[in-house]
Amino acid sequence: MQSLIPVRLILENGSVFPGESFGAERPVSGEVVFSTAMVGYPESLTDPSYKGQILSLTYPIIGNYGVPAKSETNGVSDFFESVSIHASGLIVQDYTDDYSHWNGFQSLGEWLKKENIPAICGVDTRRLTKVLREEGSMLGRIDFGVNHNFEEEPEYTKTNCTINNHEYYNPELDNLVAQVSCKEVIEYGQGDKNVILVDCGTKLNILRELIKLGVKVTRVPWDFDFNTLDFDGVVISNGPGNPDHCGITINNIKTSMNGDKPIFGICMGNQLLAKAAGAGVYKMKYGHRSHNQPVRMVGGNKCFITSQNHGYAVDETLLKGDWEPWFVNMNDGTNEGIRHKTKPFYSVQFHPEAKGGPTDTRFFFEDFIKLI
Repeated sequence: MQSLIPVRLILENGSVFPGESFGAERPVSGEVVFSTAMVGYPESLTDPSYKGQILSLTYPIIGNYGVPAKSETNGVSDFFESVSIHASGLIVQDYTDDYSHWNGFQSLGEWLKKENIPAICGVDTRRLTKVLREEGSMLGRIDFGVNHNFEEEPEYTKTNCTINNHEYYNPELDNLVAQVSCKEVIEYGQGDKNVILVDCGTKLNILRELIKLGVKVTRVPWDFDFNTLDFDGVVISNGPGNPDHCGITINNIKTSMNGDKPIFGICMGNQLLAKAAGAGVYKMKYGHRSHNQPVRMVGGNKCFITSQNHGYAVDETLLKGDWEPWFVNMNDGTNEGIRHKTKPFYSVQFHPEAKGGPTDTRFFFEDFIKLI
């Protein structure tokens, strides 16, 4: 691997993590988060839920299986969760561009440079993770040691803040869902049943799973009133940032709940359905981002290992009437899903469509199709 340029990650608390650049040589700022997943960096980087975030991977060896080529089936990307990278930057410990895999097309570094995404290797990610776990997720910046102004980047013009004489971008203040949602109604697949997919930043594997089950999927923007369409069921997707920015989506969900057609929420979809049901959400200390979160079904001992990526959680104490908590996180006791006692309305905080695994809860899609 060629000689790399020195670069550093600076957190808002003043912590500095030196390393070397193997991506685009461009300074960025955003919320610094960590994921404990061992595999799946192409899927994570293209996951719209990482919009505005600098992602640190705790697994030490990154890049060894490269990045696949772009290809599509039924108008949906085969290997990525969206058409582009959404994470603002990447932080790893050990990186290699000497990849080996049956579908490896290019190195991770080559891909990041083409997508104009900065990345740092040689970072003590164990120390970084301990800082984030103890102090909570915080803003950070990838700094190349040259004078620059983030206002040169359009995405930073509204929500800059200055901390310890450094300028940071706070993505939580932006409506990130509006930035990553589709801009028009798109139809996929064929079938007698039509499922509305409310795109709050959907991972494409949700689309793949639905299409695979033989239904037509109508993907609509986050603020589109899907109640004006003819449909058999609604899936509310995952998405980035603060769900409080999605008041329009919440009102559309409330309208749909006046009927009896099935509603299934995933990740942010869990938070939006909960808010439509009268509950609240709150910012977590550092969120859940991994492929190995254990959840238990409330009222029993049945557990599943799940993939998760979220920084907000549902305050289930505010659920009223015919709503009840459905799943609970076995690590910290946070809510992992809710459901209505009599109507087919339910949601999960984890990802049953997880690509990269685990697949314990993939059956949720089959159950949803059976309901409609």
